[in-house]
Amino acid sequence: MSGSAPERSVTVFAPATVANVAVGFDVLGFALDGVGDRVTLTLDESSSGLTIESISGVEVDLPKEADRNTATVALAALVRGCGVETGLAVALQKGIPLGSGMGGSAASAVAAVVAADRLFRLDLSREELLRYALEGERVASGAAHADNAAPCLWGGLTAAIAHDPPEVVRLPVPDALVCTLVHPRMRIETRAAREVLPREIPLGAWVEQSMHLCGFLVGCFEGDLSRMGRSMVDRIVGPARSSLIPGHDRARDGAVRAGALGFGIAGSGPSVFAWSSSPDTARAVERELRAAFAAAGLDTDSWISPVSRRGARVESGCGS
Repeated sequence: MSGSAPERSVTVFAPATVANVAVGFDVLGFALDGVGDRVTLTLDESSSGLTIESISGVEVDLPKEADRNTATVALAALVRGCGVETGLAVALQKGIPLGSGMGGSAASAVAAVVAADRLFRLDLSREELLRYALEGERVASGAAHADNAAPCLWGGLTAAIAHDPPEVVRLPVPDALVCTLVHPRMRIETRAAREVLPREIPLGAWVEQSMHLCGFLVGCFEGDLSRMGRSMVDRIVGPARSSLIPGHDRARDGAVRAGALGFGIAGSGPSVFAWSSSPDTARAVERELRAAFAAAGLDTDSWISPVSRRGARVESGCGS
């Protein structure tokens, strides 16, 4: 531990994210504005362990055992790795619905490790913080994929280009890009969404998907929204998962009709997202998506946001 904390408590906000981005399964992800999780860490000298003192917000039915909650699993990994011995009390405020495909498990884990880094003045790199946060992701989904945790930490649009150790690249995002995210009020667990995926992929489908991913990346670096949109065609993961989401096909068709550049399932679903080139188009897409899920008997929540340049950040405590 590199120093002591001048204050007793730190609160960190970590944004919701959209993983996969249609063509980048377990690789691509981007951060959103306006919705996320908050974690407050408070020093507890009466204990040498981790205690979850409260869970509030849109989800409260989460484990309070430190070895089962994604925030405290990630925090425990950091505590062990950095030799922190002081006890910590954890307050978790959930702004991200559970099982929504909006990166809720990653956000809680990221917020916890960023808060600990600031509280104890550890000055860890984002790569080090990511490794600890991914231990929380491992508990949530059974695998330590960085497609949610990386954009949550870095902000913007990121690509995970290596697993062990994790390596992340931040991709350029055209300024005009606007995201519409709609969450139908149902839950899909990440593990269940992975079970429906094909175990074998025809060579032709793999080649086609690779071309789409390459086209998407070229569009990012050229600032070509049209190319990015044309490349957001998922032939492998989306079709397998769409049957889990009532109203999916109608939502996809409505987004295209309203002028969206591209459409996809957010993470493992059931949330869906679409990218547009203007706020007006994004609002028209929002109406189509909500109408599609209403026709399927589902209430929805929705957000319109740019791709957020900001990742997790300290809101209060320790000189914020």
